Amino acid sequence: MNPFASPVSLNMQGQYNTPNTHKYSVILPTYNERKNLPIIIWLLAKVFKEHQLAWEIIIVDDASPDGTQEVAIELARAYGEDKILLKPRAGKLGLGTAYIHGLDFCTGDFVIIMDADFSHHPKFIPQFIRLQQAYNLDIVTGTRYRSTSTPYLSETQPGGVHGWDLKRKLVSRGANFLAATVLNPGVSDLTGSFRLYRLHVLRHIITLTQSRGYVFQMEMMVRARALGYTVGEVPITFVDRIFGESKLGADEVVGYAKGVWQLFKSV
Repeated sequence: MNPFASPVSLNMQGQYNTPNTHKYSVILPTYNERKNLPIIIWLLAKVFKEHQLAWEIIIVDDASPDGTQEVAIELARAYGEDKILLKPRAGKLGLGTAYIHGLDFCTGDFVIIMDADFSHHPKFIPQFIRLQQAYNLDIVTGTRYRSTSTPYLSETQPGGVHGWDLKRKLVSRGANFLAATVLNPGVSDLTGSFRLYRLHVLRHIITLTQSRGYVFQMEMMVRARALGYTVGEVPITFVDRIFGESKLGADEVVGYAKGVWQLFKSV
């Protein structure tokens, strides 16, 4: 047995103030997030400062009519233009292309993708980093559907969802069950969008990914596994957005089902 893989050793992981020399770039796609943006930026900055991590946040805004870009400009003035980078686009062009656009401006060696509406709390980022460093992983993804991390990491709590009605929970579970049955990707939460990537890994996978809507997240994981990249999962609690409305509609659900079928035929 490897002594470094024992429960005692694993319980000690992350307990010492070993300097982390990596830089973490966060890509935040936004559309009508004026109320959410200042708080999520404050939470992110707090986490990075407390853990002494180098960081930057790239805000990719799709021409929000609610003043999101104006708020982003003020935040850049407050935190520094080297920390907050606003990289807007001309219109609502989709989630997948938002990440592609944001990648052009990342200077970190790791990239975190997440939502700006508090569905993904920054408090889980240190756990993502701990798991990545403990097992030298290429990707760490948040999961709503596991009670422990995989591979094992101490001090994680069971994942879950708060604020969803039964219908939405069933849709999410059904979407993941469909993909897991057809594609067998070995990841419990394919539709999640809270992830940590090595920069070069994300750039490689994204060049092969064909989807540009909500099915984009699923395809990224399926292709990562097919390419042999290592993936870990950290349980997270997903909270429905506080301000604004969900952007997931019936068209995205239909598109997801079509995407599963296309991946089954092509990967």
